[in-house]
Formats: sequence, C-alpha cells, structure tokens
Amino acid sequence: QWMKDNKPDVIFLVYNDHATAFSLDCIPTFAIGTAAEFQPADEGWGPRPVPKVVGHPDLGSHIAQSVIQQDFDLTIVNKMDVDHGLTVPLSLMCGEQDPKTGSWPCPVIPFAVNVVQYPVPTGQRCFNLGRAIRKAVESYDQDINVHIWGTGGMSHQLQGARAGLINKEWDNQFLDLLIENPHGLAQMPHIDYVREAGSEGIELVMWL
Repeated sequence: QWMKDNKPDVIFLVYNDHATAFSLDCIPTFAIGTAAEFQPADEGWGPRPVPKVVGHPDLGSHIAQSVIQQDFDLTIVNKMDVDHGLTVPLSLMCGEQDPKTGSWPCPVIPFAVNVVQYPVPTGQRCFNLGRAIRKAVESYDQDINVHIWGTGGMSHQLQGARAGLINKEWDNQFLDLLIENPHGLAQMPHIDYVREAGSEGIELVMWL
C-alpha cells in the first residue's frame, strides 16, 4: 500500500551480491550500477525467473559523481547481472512479475555492498554513506521521486552449530533503534551482529 501511495520514479536499491556479479577475484566494498539494464543472474539453476532490471544511467552517474566528490570511493559498474539480493526485494514490494511479459514499475539503480567477505564496512560508514547519497539525490536537476531501499536479511545463519538462527528479540530491538537512535545504532561493532544475529546478520548494516 505504501508503494501505491508513494509511487517511485526511480528506486535506489542497496543490496549485497552473493558471488554472482563479483567473486573473490574482485571484491568492491561499494559498487554502483550505472548501466541501462541489468539481467537476472544465473545462481546455479538458470537465470532467476524475473524481468530484467532497467537502470537509470543519468541519475546513477550523477550519484556516483556526487558521492565520490564527498570522499567516498565507489566502484562504477557499467555491466553486471543482479541476483536475488536485488530481485527478491523488488518482488516483495512490487509483486511477482512474469519474466517474459512483465516489468518492474520503474528504473532501478543497484548499489552493492560487500557484506559477504571480510573486511566489511562498518555501520557508521554505511550511515555516513547514506547521508552522502541523500545529498546526491537532492542535488539532481530533475524533480523526481526517488526511493532509497536498504535491504538484507535480519538475524540468520546458514552454517555451523547455529544454522537456522533467528533472534526475534534482537531483531525488534534493532528496528526500534533504527527509528529512535540511528546515530547510536551506527556505532554497533561487527561482533555484536555476529554474536546476536548470526554470521549473516551483518547484512543489517545495509539498512543504515
């Protein structure tokens, strides 16, 4: 309903790649997609059955220019496939779309954050980057409605003795802090995410 009431012209989607566009050969901490379109990635079972993602090169390039001038080092990516980290949030918010005849409601700018291979960025770094992105969007010379989505799983762990972990109490506390005290939440150390939210809970820094 919120999407219907606040229809975006562009979605700037912060997500993490799962070793599809990037591998251990190249691990950018922050990467912005500036291409005209992005194909769904083959994650081992063929390309994910969703429509291609249409990009917004003009706004993407403007954001890259602005954020880099604010002293953040971004990797500019002119060609990459996007995996479930990006397309699942789109499906959840926009509804399932037919891969052949459907389309997403607007262009999307993919912004990949490395939360897979350590070292990963701090919550404070992500929070500061979010402010730089806001400044970049506000300085764009067209009057358009831009959504900025932070994504990533809440508490979860995929392996080891704690595989299947869900810490509901901690997740709800994180949401409360995100609303009430994001500046304080940004200072939470990585070890707290790992201890309380599992090895993959570090994805929550992308919400900042």
